[in-house]
Amino acid sequence: MNILIIGSKGFIGKHCVTHFSKLHNVWQCDVATDYTTEKYLLVEATNSDYSDIFQSQQFDVCINCSGASSVPDSIVKPQRDFILNTVNVFKQLDAIRRFNPYCKYINLSSAAVYGNPVTLPIHESQALNPISPYGQHKKIAEDLCKSFYENYGLKTCSLRVFSAYGQGLRKQLFWDLAHKTTKNQTVYLYGSGKESRDFIHVLDLMNAIECVINKGHFKKEIINIANGRECFINDAAEIFYKYYNDKIKVYFDGQKRVGDPVNWVADINVLKTYGYRQKISLIEGLEQYTAWLRESK
Repeated sequence: MNILIIGSKGFIGKHCVTHFSKLHNVWQCDVATDYTTEKYLLVEATNSDYSDIFQSQQFDVCINCSGASSVPDSIVKPQRDFILNTVNVFKQLDAIRRFNPYCKYINLSSAAVYGNPVTLPIHESQALNPISPYGQHKKIAEDLCKSFYENYGLKTCSLRVFSAYGQGLRKQLFWDLAHKTTKNQTVYLYGSGKESRDFIHVLDLMNAIECVINKGHFKKEIINIANGRECFINDAAEIFYKYYNDKIKVYFDGQKRVGDPVNWVADINVLKTYGYRQKISLIEGLEQYTAWLRESK
């Protein structure tokens, strides 16, 4: 297959390139200039246009890993977040509509579209109530995928990724834990520690995407991408420091950060029908991640 990965320089995008290049012809696309990578397509950061890309080559699959991925940044710079997470999705879909209408389009969405769910685990049919600009913009992007399927027959699906982590991730909880480590061996975090997330290692995420490519219907479906396992933040921090620095003590300040949901765990029965099975536990994944952190210093 010919696979286009938009956002190939990002955390998930890089892993997609490595994973899918093993068996497929992969083209990369991003905003950073790259004179050495073959099959690399450059788009402008401030005014992206995907027309030439889909005119020049016919793709079987397009995986959109591009966009902003920070809730706090979306609150400070909502217009930037809207352009990167919503406007660019429209531009990609419209270019596919005009020049490559048989291309399957995978939109990497986010569990942020749920906000604070009414019940757990969270099923794809649950009402959406995003509590940040980031979540709202991801919701609009999903609606665009539905619209292009319903109006033009484009093959689309949206993957609601929960808390992805792994080697190469330089932000979010585990990266922050490493960089908050101090000589006095005390780390302070937001919240109570009883907030929860559903973590998925980036290599399991790759397997989930592959399952969708192979067995997905691409009829505007929505799929939770997670492991269906609720992990409290205080437990996640304890596991992390077991491998990174077991002398660290973690304290929670009780303050809630704007835009952050409280508890998340996904219903992944839909994903399982595509053949997905978890391969990397949080314990194994964090052992690998902390080893990478030490090597990358």
